[in-house]
Amino acid sequence: MKHIKYILLSAVVLGFTACNDVEDVLEANGESVETTTLPELNAGSLDLSNYVAIGASLSSGYTDGALFIAAQENSFPNTLSKQFAKIGGGAFTQPLMKDNTGGMIIPIPGVDDLPYRLIFNGTGPQRLNDFYADLGAPAPVVNTIAGENLGGVFNNVGVPGSKSTHIDFNGYAALNPYFGRMATSADVSMLEYAIAQNPTFFTLSEIGGNDVLGYATSGGDGSDPITPAATFELVFNDMVNQLTAVCPNGAVSNVPNIMDLPHFTAVPHNPLDPTNPAFGPLIPTLNGIFSQLNQVYAFLEVPERSIDFSETEASAVVIKDETLADLSAQIAGVLNASPTFPAFVESFGLPAAAAPLVANLFGQSYGQTREANENDLLTLPSSSIIGTVNTDSVAYLMGQGLSQELAGQFSVEGISFPLSDKWVLLPSEQLEITDAVEAYNLIVEAVAVSKGLALIDLNGILSQVSTTGIVFDDFTFDTGLVTGGAFSLDGIHLTARGYALMANKVLEAIDATYGSNFVASGNVAKAGEFPTNYSPMLQ
Repeated sequence: MKHIKYILLSAVVLGFTACNDVEDVLEANGESVETTTLPELNAGSLDLSNYVAIGASLSSGYTDGALFIAAQENSFPNTLSKQFAKIGGGAFTQPLMKDNTGGMIIPIPGVDDLPYRLIFNGTGPQRLNDFYADLGAPAPVVNTIAGENLGGVFNNVGVPGSKSTHIDFNGYAALNPYFGRMATSADVSMLEYAIAQNPTFFTLSEIGGNDVLGYATSGGDGSDPITPAATFELVFNDMVNQLTAVCPNGAVSNVPNIMDLPHFTAVPHNPLDPTNPAFGPLIPTLNGIFSQLNQVYAFLEVPERSIDFSETEASAVVIKDETLADLSAQIAGVLNASPTFPAFVESFGLPAAAAPLVANLFGQSYGQTREANENDLLTLPSSSIIGTVNTDSVAYLMGQGLSQELAGQFSVEGISFPLSDKWVLLPSEQLEITDAVEAYNLIVEAVAVSKGLALIDLNGILSQVSTTGIVFDDFTFDTGLVTGGAFSLDGIHLTARGYALMANKVLEAIDATYGSNFVASGNVAKAGEFPTNYSPMLQ
């Protein structure tokens, strides 16, 4: 079956207005037009001469599933620094990658290189190297190599992948190749690295985001657990205490509700299109097979687990739900007791004697399954998995005596083979994420208030984007993928324009806390000066 593809979108931003005095001026033709006189920029109580940014992917400028020069130059800290420079801000340095491929060579046997950035190929997102391969052309050369330390010290200490527990972890440079490129020693922590620069102003952004994001992007399968709130509180308080002991002025952000991100909203729960020639013609056969299973579900008094594909409307995918009672043994028992089941098995070209084997396989495959519903969230990568054949399942079924053809028919992801937990966020898993984010944000707010720091409400911003949309200059952004405007092609990180909006939100919070007037004086990022997409030709 062909892969099911989705057009990615993005969105997030905010608008703000300044109260300005209006004057009337006469043009050469004598007509009166309105213009505005903006107040002169002032920094309030701030010393912005040495700004240091600490955070994870958003601070680094990570975009389109990768980090590359153009994206780093449009990072929100770098955009902020350009406004700070107008009022005494010093140079702002970043650990730039060596090209715009987004890739990184990892010279360690058995460890995969970091992938190329995503580009929009006219239909959806695609890795840059795959795009070139489809054109029959060689991919741009990756020049950045893990382990090559750049030397010197950089103001942008944004490290993709870092969690709250990593910020003050000595030796993290050996574990994270992005931090390894800038670390001044093997055992220096990100926090020590930042504090050693004696900043006069800092941003501490999206701390806690990766603490829940890894759990969410892995479908809550347990491979990347959520950081407990008590642990987060301990490390967040400690890092802010250490920072403010050196630099009392800064801005911190809370954690957005990541389930509003396109990565979790772009793929619908019902993507199976009956007009798809690779799926539609198979529906009668599939429904005939599942009718046997549905009778068992009815007998076991769980008819809500029935699987039925529509021939006229989009159908939901079949998923494994580990919160359901495992009925594997009961399903096998009912089928084995059915006098008509051997004939059903023979319809597949198998001998009637294979009925017990097939009954057990049905039980193993569908003991905890159901069709997805609107309360389930499918992760973005599932769009390239749904409808493909799971080769591990094929190998297993062939090992049980099924032919390769028959094994393949029962191994189609999301159709005859339930999508595994890593592709789906169940309601119970979503609740775990919501609870953690709410707990983190209460902690962040309490710390910001107690220390007199500016607070950037990323959670509120994303909530607005996902409900009403946000206006940024002449653009309105929503959470659509590719066309939304603020979220990049990975469905998680921002576009350059999204980062520009984030920079403006930081300026807005700074103005409210420290008496500066960046927004009122018009010293903010302009939406039209930042792209939402990077060309495949950019190298």
